[in-house]
Amino acid sequence: MNQGSRSVKVMVAGGFGTGKTTMVGSVSDIVPLTTEETLTQASAGVDDLVGVADKKSTTVSLDFGRISLNEQLVLYLFGTPGQERFWFLWNGLFKGALGAVVLVDTRRLQSSFRAIEEMERLEVPFVIAVNVFPDARRHPAEEVREALAVTPATPIVDCDARDRVSSRDVLITLIRHVKERSAAVLESR
Repeated sequence: MNQGSRSVKVMVAGGFGTGKTTMVGSVSDIVPLTTEETLTQASAGVDDLVGVADKKSTTVSLDFGRISLNEQLVLYLFGTPGQERFWFLWNGLFKGALGAVVLVDTRRLQSSFRAIEEMERLEVPFVIAVNVFPDARRHPAEEVREALAVTPATPIVDCDARDRVSSRDVLITLIRHVKERSAAVLESR
């Protein structure tokens, strides 16, 4: 990292199977560290595979990646586990985070409710990234906003977690959102 550059921690959260590991992997400048484990029969009845029946593995701790947005800003990306049984890890993972991306699958919106609730509880600035799955119906941002019950101040963007440019653009939206939110707080003082 260059002298005068800054590094920040960014979380990638969301429900089970929303594309968190895929997003970290697509945008990272380094080979990401993942804690993927094969789904086994032991998870039958525990993990809801509706809409993600082809899923063969899952994150059991975290994913880690790194991206340099420019010479002054490096983002360290931490992808969270999506299953409820691993959510106890979230409190520690979110310490010191600048903000978060909450990935959403419109075929299974309910899988993202808990992630949004946690962002609000932890007071972490976040953006909603609607991961555009090939078989998912497209919805206007306002319909997604209403269904997720998020404020108008929360940015909602479409993304393809498999695509580096799309994932990078989501991260840029998050950085802009954090900057605007910070400026608003300073102005209100």
